[in-house]
Amino acid sequence: MKRIFASSVLIILIFTLTLPGQTINGEPLTHTFSIVAIDQENGEMGVAVQSHWFSVGSIVAWAEAGVGVVATQSLVNVSFGPRGLELMKAGKSPQEALDELLSSDPGAAYRQVALLDAQGRVAAHTGDKCIADAGHIIGEGFSVQANMMLNKKVVPAMEKAFKNSKGPLAERLMAAMKAAQEAGGDIRGQQSAAIKIVKIKASGKPWEDTVLDLRVEDHPQAVAEMERILKVFRAYEHMNKGDLAIEKGDVQTALREYGAAEAMFPQNEEMKYWHAVSLANIGEIEASLPLFKEVFQKTPEYKELTRRIVPNGLLKVNQQQLEIILNVK
Repeated sequence: MKRIFASSVLIILIFTLTLPGQTINGEPLTHTFSIVAIDQENGEMGVAVQSHWFSVGSIVAWAEAGVGVVATQSLVNVSFGPRGLELMKAGKSPQEALDELLSSDPGAAYRQVALLDAQGRVAAHTGDKCIADAGHIIGEGFSVQANMMLNKKVVPAMEKAFKNSKGPLAERLMAAMKAAQEAGGDIRGQQSAAIKIVKIKASGKPWEDTVLDLRVEDHPQAVAEMERILKVFRAYEHMNKGDLAIEKGDVQTALREYGAAEAMFPQNEEMKYWHAVSLANIGEIEASLPLFKEVFQKTPEYKELTRRIVPNGLLKVNQQQLEIILNVK
């Protein structure tokens, strides 16, 4: 009886330790598809990832301007991220860094990792104990890799999508992610995603060297949600440029940038609001009123904000014009 009980306990323990979404020896089972890539022409390099795992970006995706990017996944050795960057920063090639990481790791057979440096050199590893379907493809200036995929189509689909894509690096990484999901993706489905992009040449100003750092922490359609968030990011790039133009007193540029942001997200009241402010600042009070009206109807608190931005010069209107704006019907 004792032997039966002990065997049952052992079976339960083994089953618990190998459940997807659990950990083994404290290491997360982040079964994933990802891409690391460089855009020499635009001076950017980045990593993108999706997994049926909460907050995958905090575990898998690593990047440092002037150094490189790392994706560490499968039965994740999270230290491969910062250590891989450290080794490349010390002058080792991605392959040399990868060899060093794996040589000291008793779990190397369970690891999947890709490293890319600021020169565009790439190295990748898929351990022979990674859960099928698993594999990677290294191309010129990029590597795509995946494990626990629904089928063998995922990795080739990522390679094809990235190579055939055009435009900014973030959108090209997104194209690879979408292709992976359309080909079948993670056999368990979706949960979180991340894209991180840094500059190839470091300026010594980290706040400028990180081009983009976006995450979807928990969503049943993580890839589609990441695509939406990337679009929001692009819209807010226009908003940021508009804010900078306002700061410099360049109202025409502000008007153009806020208008571009609003066109991307016409239901976003803040974008609509600053577009209205820009119109008012160039004397187009009548043209601004329909926008102010929409914003005030949806969020009345913007009326108080409008009063507050007159004294500091962000809204350049006299008292009579201000009253017209605030009492728009």
